[in-house]
Amino acid sequence: MKLFKLKGKIILAPMEGVTNIPFKVLCKKYGSSLAYTSQLSAVAINRKSERILKQARSVSEERPVGLQLFGRNPEVLLKAAKKFEKNFDLIDLNFGCPSNKIVKQGYGSALLKEKDRIFDIVNIVSEGLKKPLTVKIRSGFKKVEALELVKVIERAGASAITIHARTQKQGYSGKADWELIKKVKSKVGIPVIGNGDVIDEESAERMLKETGCDYVMVGRGAMKNPFLFKRINHYLKTGKKLKQKDKLELFKEYYELCKKYKMVELKNLKVILSYFTQGLGGSKKIRERINKVKSVNELLKINNKFNKFII
Repeated sequence: MKLFKLKGKIILAPMEGVTNIPFKVLCKKYGSSLAYTSQLSAVAINRKSERILKQARSVSEERPVGLQLFGRNPEVLLKAAKKFEKNFDLIDLNFGCPSNKIVKQGYGSALLKEKDRIFDIVNIVSEGLKKPLTVKIRSGFKKVEALELVKVIERAGASAITIHARTQKQGYSGKADWELIKKVKSKVGIPVIGNGDVIDEESAERMLKETGCDYVMVGRGAMKNPFLFKRINHYLKTGKKLKQKDKLELFKEYYELCKKYKMVELKNLKVILSYFTQGLGGSKKIRERINKVKSVNELLKINNKFNKFII
């Protein structure tokens, strides 16, 4: 099944503890062309875990949006995908998570060593769905294995492939191998989404030009600044840079969306505000205060005094 055409080139990466509904809606407002849930356990969905089912919600304002699942049993993954297929525009399988906790269970990037199993998973899940199935991988486990693997994934029926151009062993360290993304693009006929080291307008443009990938996935850059999508899209169209939107206003928008979707949680708000302060003058002092906050109102007071901490 073909992947539907996206309105833009820049995609929001799924990130644990970050890409909830309010965050995805905020990024969509500023130009993200696609988003996903954070990775959810197919086993937990089938066991009806209340915490996981809560994260599998979707709203019209965030669409197009994908449900990202992890697991190693094709039937278990298909069952979980079918439960929520009607609520999402696509299903994504995560074979790229480098977390040792995930890998030790045989999930995520541990599967990069099991090409036959990956073929079976992608084939069975894609055949059983009415929506596109996409797959996220890494360069390999300890060494580069992606060039063979992407052909297996395409043959099995995937609609698109996202490649984070680092191995599991690298985690998020070192430099992403964009040359590998270029090679992957030359090996398959389905859309390729490049991921790794895109943090600003110039790096997004360079990845598109240097690798020939169809779309660019942005993670850590967006985590600190959802307005980055608008800046990148504007730069790709005009070659000119937009002025940065006030981070104070961005956090206020995020908080209002949390209220709208009844998802106001102090822990999450502290995490997001801490990310938003990164790169600002006096941010270390701000984060020290954020960590000590005991209530949402107290946190909002700190946010409203942002200008006193920005040098």
